[in-house]
Amino acid sequence: MTFQPRMNNRISGFDVIGTWNRRVYNGVVADLWDVQCARLAGGVYVADAPRLFVVLETLGDPARRLSMASISTGTSSAREHGLPGSPCRRLSYIPAGMELRAELQGISAIRHLDLHFDAAALGQRVGGELDPLVLEQPRLMFADPRLIAVADLLAAECADPDPLHDLYGDGLALGLFIALMRVPPPSRRLRGALAPWQLRRATEFIEAHCLRGIRLEELAGLTGLSQSHFSHAFKASTGMPPHQWQMKTRIEHAKSLLAAGKASLSEVAAVTGFADQAHFTRAFRKMSGTTPGRWLRSR
Repeated sequence: MTFQPRMNNRISGFDVIGTWNRRVYNGVVADLWDVQCARLAGGVYVADAPRLFVVLETLGDPARRLSMASISTGTSSAREHGLPGSPCRRLSYIPAGMELRAELQGISAIRHLDLHFDAAALGQRVGGELDPLVLEQPRLMFADPRLIAVADLLAAECADPDPLHDLYGDGLALGLFIALMRVPPPSRRLRGALAPWQLRRATEFIEAHCLRGIRLEELAGLTGLSQSHFSHAFKASTGMPPHQWQMKTRIEHAKSLLAAGKASLSEVAAVTGFADQAHFTRAFRKMSGTTPGRWLRSR
């Protein structure tokens, strides 16, 4: 099924100049708009897909201003971004479902590029390595000369009545998305291993909860994988299964307590979740090749 982004808006003070220009690529819909604005214009927008709003040019008063704010439960967010002057060449990344309020003051005309992203399709194209934290984090009115340069090329392609081969525009759109989402190169990921964001989520969770029993189901849920898939991918990434990684983390925590010199072996064993000192010693020797006492004396 062809990707068809949908957007709802409540706007005032805008009139489209001519007709907008649209190009459809693999996972990206690009719309180039030229809009005439009243002295005070704006509105509220919400879309069902993540998108990038690129301000290419504005005309108007020297003190013209464009501001954007996310809306939560009907109120404006505390952070609002506005830039007086010309040409306000900024980008805004808006996650799917986020309500956005835009206000324009003293701007008589604006040219902007809207890029709507099919996150599922693009995730497959780049190997499924999209970090949800990046995908779900709004970034309003930020400057990035590299992304603006690519957006300029893509806008020119949208406006051209005789565009080049689709692969040209598709490559520009995909490259812009990769830079925006900070997708790492495939060489950083071993075959069958976790994506960087999945590995980070799993290891940070283990670090935070290493002193209690961690269910494989919990870790798999954090990464959106089945338990079997997660277990194999985690070992491919770290060289050890999840339970062994947790034990290593627990032992490292125990070493920190021992080095501090404020607790006995039995106390450290209890604090770090072992049944008794003997259990702690066996686990310590297995992970470190020596007993806790010898390790402490060798420091």
